[in-house]
Amino acid sequence: MNSETTPRDFSAAPVPGTLPLRRSVVVTNPQGLHMRPASAFAKRAREFAAEIKVIRAEQGVNGKSQLDLLMLAAEPGVELVLEVVGADAERALIELAELLADPGTQDDDDA
Repeated sequence: MNSETTPRDFSAAPVPGTLPLRRSVVVTNPQGLHMRPASAFAKRAREFAAEIKVIRAEQGVNGKSQLDLLMLAAEPGVELVLEVVGADAERALIELAELLADPGTQDDDDA
């Protein structure tokens, strides 16, 4: 069975009649997806109505939960898959993928 069609065990089921949008993103932050970028990602993800999942290998977590994101232990160079379902899914996918792929925006709070 193809991993793209394998059902995933997420806390909320996708909206009936909609297909998830997916995009692969490589973590570029030199420290990986640590506390600060995970917090920024989850905070931004919570602004969308869409259901947001972040997947590493076969482990998928709620993209709106900072603690769940930290469980992925995504170091620099790790490929993550964003999976988004909902009314604003396309916009969420674009903005969140950019957030993960841009190492300069993840630690702006240090300034």
